[in-house]
Amino acid sequence: MIRLFFSRAFLTSRPFLWLLFVVNTLGTIYGYIWYGEQLQFTLENHPAWQLVFVPDSPTASLFFTLSLLYLLFPLKPQAGLAARVLRQIIEALGVVTSIKYGIWAVAMILAGAAKGDQLVWQQYMLIVSHLGMAIEALLYARFFVFGRIAALAATCWLWLNDTVDYHYGVYPWLPEVLDEIVSTVRNFTYGLTLFSFLLTLLALALSWKARQTKV
Repeated sequence: MIRLFFSRAFLTSRPFLWLLFVVNTLGTIYGYIWYGEQLQFTLENHPAWQLVFVPDSPTASLFFTLSLLYLLFPLKPQAGLAARVLRQIIEALGVVTSIKYGIWAVAMILAGAAKGDQLVWQQYMLIVSHLGMAIEALLYARFFVFGRIAALAATCWLWLNDTVDYHYGVYPWLPEVLDEIVSTVRNFTYGLTLFSFLLTLLALALSWKARQTKV
C-alpha cells in the first residue's frame, strides 16, 4: 500500500500533480511574503541587482512549481531547442535548489535551537515545509528530463548565490544566536551546494538504472 504512494502512477497522476502545484504555489507566495522585510532592507541598503539573491527558498520553490507545469503540460514533440533547454534548466534548478534550501533551512533552525534559540510554531512549520521541499525534489527528479549538465549549471548558479550572499551580506537572516558563527554557516552553505549536486546525480543515476532494468 505504501509503495503505491511512491509509484509513478500515483505521483504523476493529474489530480495529485494539481494538488502539489497548488500547495507549492501557495508556499512560494508565502515564502516571498516571509522575506518581505529583508527584501525591503536590501532594497534600501544594497544595489537593486542583489535582490534576486535574497529569497532563496521561495525561488527554489518557484522553480520546482514551474517544473510541475511541464509534467502537467508536456512540451510538444516539435518544440524547439531553446524550449527544451529552458525546461531542463528550470527542472534542474527546481531539484538542486529545493534539496539544498530544504536541508539548509532545517539545519539553521536546529542549529539555532541547539545554541539556545527558543523555537515557536512558525519554525516547526518551516521545518515540515522545507523537509517537504527536499523530499519532493528527490521524488520527482526521476520524472524530469534534465541531465548532468543542467544539474551542474544549477549548481554553479547556487555557488554564485552563495558568493553573493556571504560576500555582500544578503544571506537569509539567521537566528541571532548564529550571528557569531556566520563563517561556519557560510562554509556549511558552500558544502551543502556540492552535497545537493551529488544527491541530484545519485537520484538521476538511480532513475536511469531503473529504466534500463525495465528494458
